[in-house]
Amino acid sequence: MDAKDILGIPKTQLPTTQEKKSRPQKEPQRKPDGISREVYALTGGLAPLMPSIDVSQLKKRPPSDEKITWQWLPFTNSARKDNLQLYHWVRVVNGVPPTGDYSFAKYNKSVDVVKYTDEEYEKYLTDPMWTKEETDQLFELCERFDLRFIVIADRFPSSRTVEELKDRYYGVSRAILIARAPSPADVSGHPLVKDPYNVSQEVERKRALSMVLSQTKHQERKDAEVLAEAKRITDSRMASRAAEEPEMPVASHVGSESADRAVVLGDTVSPSSNIQLPSATVVPSTSIIADSASTLASLRMLRVYLRTYALEQMVQAASSSAGLRTIKRVEQALQELGVNLKPKVPTKAVCAEHLELRKEILTLLNLQKQLQYKEAEGSSYRDGSYIDMPGTPKRSQRAGDQDRTFVPESINFGGERVGKRDQKRKGPGRLSEAPSSPAHKRPRKKASDL
Repeated sequence: MDAKDILGIPKTQLPTTQEKKSRPQKEPQRKPDGISREVYALTGGLAPLMPSIDVSQLKKRPPSDEKITWQWLPFTNSARKDNLQLYHWVRVVNGVPPTGDYSFAKYNKSVDVVKYTDEEYEKYLTDPMWTKEETDQLFELCERFDLRFIVIADRFPSSRTVEELKDRYYGVSRAILIARAPSPADVSGHPLVKDPYNVSQEVERKRALSMVLSQTKHQERKDAEVLAEAKRITDSRMASRAAEEPEMPVASHVGSESADRAVVLGDTVSPSSNIQLPSATVVPSTSIIADSASTLASLRMLRVYLRTYALEQMVQAASSSAGLRTIKRVEQALQELGVNLKPKVPTKAVCAEHLELRKEILTLLNLQKQLQYKEAEGSSYRDGSYIDMPGTPKRSQRAGDQDRTFVPESINFGGERVGKRDQKRKGPGRLSEAPSSPAHKRPRKKASDL
């Protein structure tokens, strides 16, 4: 008896065969060559970040005629002055040990400390703050500890700061170099002569560094806020100064071109002429100067920009008053001259010349328009005809009005004009005529009235 018998649940037989889910078979990964089974099991087949050795070197075998052995042999290091002899394992090929200096001796670098004599010290190096014994001890420690002034200050017998030791060492070395040189110009490029050690600046630098390192979080946050506010004030001042600054040479050149163009236009148009030139031929110089000034101000605000972008902005400002057809004619003239619409090498000089050429072509096109207009005006004067201006009646119309005679229109007794009735009958598009008004009949007199 089980729980199902107690609860009265019918028993169901479990299927004897359970369908197993088919799992995809994993392809066996082959162990790469040159890796042991243990290392491959630990890494799980993942490649190392940095290759330790090339696989081709693992398969490379030494030549059969070479016999390689490892021997425990003595060696000496040229970097040591005591001729100490030590031993290490050496790779020996065909019984011939390697010759030459120790391979790590090349990494032993030392500082060349300047040496001075007693005569040179008495002549060039005397200092009331330093004695000759202290100076000799300083240079000995500098040579021993390779200018590690922290260690030198710790080993120095008298109480001297690191800055004082540096000042004395570099001052003596600089004086010796200048004294031994044939002329001061020969050693002017030496670092000790070119950039002398400044002890006061070094002390101030360390003091400021210690103040910065000893600041609290609150002080650092406050300093960051002050710097951000100072940067904002500086940017606003630079922006206002850029707006108030005089125009650049390009803008002044644009202004002179516009002024010259205005003078040319003023000379060609006589003051007695009442004819107005087309608006396309007259280029307002003030608008060009204003556009150029605004373009330059916007470029100054960018601070960093491509010269090709600046050229495009200046071209648009120079041709802002011209129409689309004029701009296309300028580009067509550039193509006829064999000039690229955009310079291939946009240097400062090339961009300035390209902009100047565009302005000259635009001026030429404006002058051609004026010339055509003047020629048309001259031909009309030669023909003796007047130019039709708006609001001026023509002479032929006035003459026709004077020669026209008054013809009275006939009126019908019915109160309707005959000419107007005929015109209505002959008018096109009228399918049916409106019925005429009935005639008024006089009432007949009765016999009684007679």
